[in-house]
Amino acid sequence: MTAAISNTKLIMMLQDARLRTYELIDDLDQQQLIGPKVETVNPLQWEIGHIAYFYEYFILRQLYGHESLLGNQKADALYDSISVPHKTRWHLPLLSMAETKKYMQGVLDNLCDRLTTSTASQQDSFIYQFGVFHEDMHTEAFLWGRQTLSYPTPTFAISANFSAERTAAAHPGFVQIPSGQFKQGADPDADFMFDNEKYAHKAEVKSFEISKAPISNVQFAEFVAEGGYQHDLYWCDEGLLWKHLNQANHPGYWIADGPGRWLMRRFDKTILLPEHEPVSHVNWYEANAYCRWAGLRLPTELEWEVAALGEITSDGRLSTIKRRYPWGNTIQPSFANLDGRAIGCVDVAAFGAGDSAFGCRQMLGNVWEWTSNTFQPYSAFSADVYEDYSKPLFGTTKVLRGGAWTSRSRMLHGTYRNFFGPERWDIFSGFRVCKL
Repeated sequence: MTAAISNTKLIMMLQDARLRTYELIDDLDQQQLIGPKVETVNPLQWEIGHIAYFYEYFILRQLYGHESLLGNQKADALYDSISVPHKTRWHLPLLSMAETKKYMQGVLDNLCDRLTTSTASQQDSFIYQFGVFHEDMHTEAFLWGRQTLSYPTPTFAISANFSAERTAAAHPGFVQIPSGQFKQGADPDADFMFDNEKYAHKAEVKSFEISKAPISNVQFAEFVAEGGYQHDLYWCDEGLLWKHLNQANHPGYWIADGPGRWLMRRFDKTILLPEHEPVSHVNWYEANAYCRWAGLRLPTELEWEVAALGEITSDGRLSTIKRRYPWGNTIQPSFANLDGRAIGCVDVAAFGAGDSAFGCRQMLGNVWEWTSNTFQPYSAFSADVYEDYSKPLFGTTKVLRGGAWTSRSRMLHGTYRNFFGPERWDIFSGFRVCKL
């Protein structure tokens, strides 16, 4: 059950999420705010209105009986992401940017007004946080959208100098995880959880070895150089179809620059491929093909969670104690590459303070990590108020864990489950490996 948190903290979260939204749209012109029709992005001018609509619909309308500031019928016709097909969003009679911002501000003011006149209940704490995290998910989507469309590198107020983390180099090797029993998923008394984390359940773990760090660009470049994309035997049937259909020969944002030399596009800039950053923007098929080439495998979702959150007893057994974060039970944003502070990935050896109990690095932040599992509900799953958050994606998507540099630390924890189709390479996704 979500813990009640202070009204002041909720208001600060709302305002901070909105600041990030504006940081990602205010430098763009009108043409960029609409953008080309692309399957993996939305027109930004529609998407920011949808963010305001989500708060208004689930909090102000559903819980408190308000009428939409636009009128319920108009708001639903424009911004309900379930009923408004993706391909039509470029052709809607959208509000102007000035009108959209007025709508966004009006909804935000109403949300904050409620919090200044009454104490947030447990229910308020959950749904207000869910609304903020929904906006956080969209600002992460704005970032991969800007990358997809070669828009300018964004600037954030909290950006910092990460030059040391970008020279931290490699972090090779594997760690041995002992067998034992583990509670996978979120405990019912966790401060916050999403519906697909319900609930912690006992799982038997067999001993395994997992890499200390995600696979780096230089490691993945060996796979490319040795014909990994040309040899069909490394690819599953669906991956083979994807590879041939897309004529894929290397990761999507890599650019050949002579024999064995690669450049990479990051937003609107072309840079030398950073050798020791984790490979990013690879899909599940590419990650799986690399594993087959290397004689390795992707970790299961259970194995990933054990390596990230498990503890070890003094005699070397898997403990029954489980952490919320790899480093402990309190959020430490400085222990991971999160919140967009670095405006990109850093080397895989950086952020040693955030190591898990077993010595696995960057289990949170830097890149999302593919697991071998298809996304399925746990046995105690029940949908939350936003019923379409998880249910429509069960059985058709693959699970990613750990968050990326684009993810907000306030919504991320070790049991968080992300999910995308195995063909999606536009997201900030990489992987780590296990020995066979």
